[in-house]
Amino acid sequence: INNLSITGIAKSIVDLAKRGRDNKLNSDELSGSTFTITNTGSGGSIIDTPIINQPEVAILAIGKIVKRPVVVIDNFGNETIGIRPMAYLCLSYDHRLIDGADASRYLTEIKNVIENGDFNFD
Repeated sequence: INNLSITGIAKSIVDLAKRGRDNKLNSDELSGSTFTITNTGSGGSIIDTPIINQPEVAILAIGKIVKRPVVVIDNFGNETIGIRPMAYLCLSYDHRLIDGADASRYLTEIKNVIENGDFNFD
């Protein structure tokens, strides 16, 4: 899975989710992970604070996408209020292994990728 593209990861998630709902995952697929992504928004939660499952080092929760008024800056630097889809990303991590500054940079990078729609990166 380390060499998958964003599309490949998405397809793997769909496959794992379907087999998980059908109780068709094997024990190897339920162990050995170091990072989890959970979609708490699918249950309606706007924001959530997940707890890591040791020995994992981090978990990223994605909240429900909701429309909110936000400041939008156009190409000329003018500010207006626009309605945009927004979601909270909440990262819980083992601070013994991950520095808070690194966690913050990671969340900022994820935010930028999502906002810019630029999924072509190394």
